[in-house]
This record gives sequence, structure tokens and C-alpha cells, in this order.
Amino acid sequence: MKKQLLLFAFSALALTSCEDDNIEAYELDMMKGDWKTSKTEIISGADDKTVIFSETPSGCSEKDNTHFRTDYYTSYTSYTGVGADCQVNETVEGTYTYDPDTKDLTLTYNDGSAIPYRVVVLTNTELKLMMLVGNIDVDGDQIVDNNYITFKR
Repeated sequence: MKKQLLLFAFSALALTSCEDDNIEAYELDMMKGDWKTSKTEIISGADDKTVIFSETPSGCSEKDNTHFRTDYYTSYTSYTGVGADCQVNETVEGTYTYDPDTKDLTLTYNDGSAIPYRVVVLTNTELKLMMLVGNIDVDGDQIVDNNYITFKR
């Protein structure tokens, strides 16, 4: 009986001390691949619920693509054109950093521009980011409103 109790105690200790140290790798794996912008929104900073402005891409901008790899490489490709005649307008490459504790994601493109975001939603099919800089008071209530970008696969 003492051996079973001792074995149980060591098993419980081992199981509770094994934290998932690989959360970042798991989330980077979910993030990797191609993402298309499905919606941009400005949401009230007062309640973080009221949508002040919402826009879905149309025309060639529906093809705009953000790509992530697990080696911290990222790229953004934008398209332009008329009707079905869409051509690559620009591709910008760079790197990113990601903190799984704070969910902060910073994209740094080769032109030197660094854009900080907070990951709000991350699933296999949806990525929603909140911009951390450049937000302004859009609705005039003296509270800075939040910009969100939602991506889909």
C-alpha cells in the first residue's frame, strides 16, 4: 500500500510539474500559412464591443495575402487591377516576433517599419489582430478606439 501511495504521489508530482513549454511552437504552427484579410473594423474603446466602422475587402484586394512561417518569416502581398484582371501590386517581406504570454505580435518588414499587434483570436481558420499603435478617437467620445484586422484561411 505504501508503494502504491508513493507511486501515486510521484506520478501526481510529475504530471503537475510538466507544464507545456511548447505553447509558442503550437501557436506558431497554427499561425503558419497564408491568411487573407476578411474584415477590418474600428471598435469603440469605451466598451470594446460597439462597431464604429467595418469594411470587407472587395475586388482585387480580396486576394491580398499575409504569410507566416514558423521560422519567424512573414510576407504581405497586395493585388491591384480591374475586375478579374488582378496583378501583384507589391510584396513586402520581413520577420515577426511573438510572445505567447502577452499575445503580442510585431511584424518588422525589410523597409524597417515595425507594426505591433495583439493576437485576439487564433484558430486554424481565423486570426484576429488588434493594432497597438496608430489608433485614434473616431467617434468623438474622448476615448481612443481600437482597430482590428480579421484574417481567414
